[in-house]
Amino acid sequence: MSEDTKIWYGLAGVVADDTAISKVMPETNSLTYRGYAVQDLCARRSWLDVAWLLWKGELPSKAELDGFKAWESAHREISEDLIAVIGHFPSFAHPMDTIRTCISFLGMEDKDNWSHDPAALMEKSWSMFAKIPTMIATDYRFRKGLPRIAPDPKLGYTENFFNMCFGEVPDAAVIRCFDISMILYAEHSFNASTFTARTIASSLSDIYAAVTGGIGSLKGPLHGGANEAVMHMLKEVGRPENAEPWIRDAFATKKKIMGFGHRVYRNGDSRVPTMTQAFHDLVKVKGGDELVEIETILADIMLKEKNIHPNLDYPAGPAYYLMGFDIDIFTPIFVMSRITGWTAHVMEQLAANKLVRPLSNYTGVPQREVPAA
Repeated sequence: MSEDTKIWYGLAGVVADDTAISKVMPETNSLTYRGYAVQDLCARRSWLDVAWLLWKGELPSKAELDGFKAWESAHREISEDLIAVIGHFPSFAHPMDTIRTCISFLGMEDKDNWSHDPAALMEKSWSMFAKIPTMIATDYRFRKGLPRIAPDPKLGYTENFFNMCFGEVPDAAVIRCFDISMILYAEHSFNASTFTARTIASSLSDIYAAVTGGIGSLKGPLHGGANEAVMHMLKEVGRPENAEPWIRDAFATKKKIMGFGHRVYRNGDSRVPTMTQAFHDLVKVKGGDELVEIETILADIMLKEKNIHPNLDYPAGPAYYLMGFDIDIFTPIFVMSRITGWTAHVMEQLAANKLVRPLSNYTGVPQREVPAA
């Protein structure tokens, strides 16, 4: 590599390809999906509207949305073979490992999994969208030694997921908060997991392999796993009076404070105000004032002393906790949402494909002779 070649560590600042799916608009600091600001989508449209938008490029008509809802509700069930496989997962396995394995198994069940036909790719994307909540809920129940609850086609997407997990449908504030989190987590351009999925797809591998790779990337605590890490941090702090001493100690010991900062945003994550309001509305129904107080203290100190803003994981983690979910299921819930963005990007990648193959800067020893034995 020549001396004047710049190395972009972590690919920071590198424009790797074109996309028409999402962008953070610099003039408004707002994340947009197909040109629509996410906060406006949260205020005016449903989660399934947004899923359709990401795949199709435009918001659905009433007839299109009704048809999509009917298709999704009719394709939620998973095979008896996959149910049996989930039943044999180790009880200690992380739910991100189990959902990764479920997607891989689903791909093996698809006799046409190699197809790159646009219509086939769309149907596979919809199928994963419909089945992933069933996979997560089935594993969730089995891990607790509880009987499985089959999907109910009469319930909406979110209502069905809660019913499969808990055996009941929560009140409207919970549903609303959950749907907002789904919209906000759905897509974020060339983030680590999406770029992983596109890279896999660029080799002309199958869409299930691309999604499986995306899940593997999302599992990391510097990416999707951060929402779990935030909740573990808040539980470690414990009470509001501990918040300032805790963060002062974290500063002194250079401990990473989870839920803050973002590679793209420099003036605050545009998704945070919407998710924070939804979280606070949830607290009015479910309780959790101390969590709000702890988060407020930590965020105020981080902004004042480090000029670092919270990211989406900061309000989303405690919101999922108040909904009743175990902490280790937070990131699989992220998968339920991001399956839309991943598959939209896989289809976009394959529509004008070039194999992703960057160069590297070799830092090893120069070429040398192999010594005689």
